[in-house]
Order: sequence, then structure tokens, then C-alpha cells
Amino acid sequence: MFASTSPELINFVFGTRFVFMGLIILELVIVGFLSARIFDWSLGKVQAAFVGYAVLNGVTLSCVFLAYTSASIASTFFVTAGTFGVMSLFGYFTKADLSGWGKLLSMAVIGLVIAMVVNIFLNNSVLEIVTSFIGVLIFTALTAYDTQKLKQLALLGVTEGEETSNKASILGALTLYLDFVNLFLFLLRIFGRRR
Repeated sequence: MFASTSPELINFVFGTRFVFMGLIILELVIVGFLSARIFDWSLGKVQAAFVGYAVLNGVTLSCVFLAYTSASIASTFFVTAGTFGVMSLFGYFTKADLSGWGKLLSMAVIGLVIAMVVNIFLNNSVLEIVTSFIGVLIFTALTAYDTQKLKQLALLGVTEGEETSNKASILGALTLYLDFVNLFLFLLRIFGRRR
């Protein structure tokens, strides 16, 4: 919200396509490195990378405030929060084993990304709506799956030592953060009213 009210920052981020795309690529690089190297880095470096990613993500997501009305952003946020909360509680309390969902959901995310990239060139509104609904389903399921996975890791005591435990907590926070943000963005594509 802050970034969307700063004309200088908006001009910098969205003034040229290269800066915006560069920031998106930087976000992906940070998430990739953080996910792959989290237990190799120091706790301070992991925390800095997580906070840096969150700030960078906030700056790039400021375009949401430029494209959609505040009322539709707020209502979509509350729908997302409710959906996320319910599915996270389901993942936490269910007796069903959701571990089998992992590979299927990973493949579904890859397929979704490919369909979205293809649609950049096709610019097909039907494909955009279909990918939005599929994205909602995938990230709703991922919320339950990731919550159960994090609960199992905590109960099994897989992490050894306070620093490793803190790093695992940050990785869990990143995972759920990505689920929430993606769920929000897909719901906004469906329910959001453009300016």
C-alpha cells in the first residue's frame, strides 16, 4: 500500500518493463536460493533474505492497488484470509494423510505456470479465467498440505538445535506466505473490480 502511494517508487518500478521484470526475477531467485540453501546459510542471512523478499514482494505487488479498486482488494483479502484459515485448520486437524498430494500439487503448479506463460502470448480471456480457477484450487489444497507437512515436522522434532529450528520456521513461513499471496492473486483475478 505504501509503495502504491509513492509516485517516485511507482515511476521507478513501473516506469520501464525491464525494472519490473527484473524485480520479479530477483524475487524468484531469492525464493529459489532461500529454499535450496536455507540450512547452509547463517540465521542472520536467512532472516535478511526473508525480510528482503517480503519487502520486494510488497513493492512488486503495489501494482494491485493501481489496477483494482480498494473495495475489491479488501473484500478479496478477507475471502482469502478466511479460505486460507479454514484450509490451514483442515490441514492441521485432519486425520487424513495429505502427503500424497505433494507430487500431484507440484506437477499442477508447473502446469499452471506453463499455461500462464503460454497465455502471455495468446492473451486468451477464457484461458485466463480457467487458470485463475485452477490456481485457486491448487493453492487452497497447498495450504492444507503445507500446514500438515509443517505440523508433522514440528511433531517429529526433525530439526535439531535452536538455529536449525528457527531456519525451519522461516522456511515454513515462506511456504505459507507464498500459498497465501498466490491464493489472493488468483482470487483477485476472479473477483477483483478493475479501476
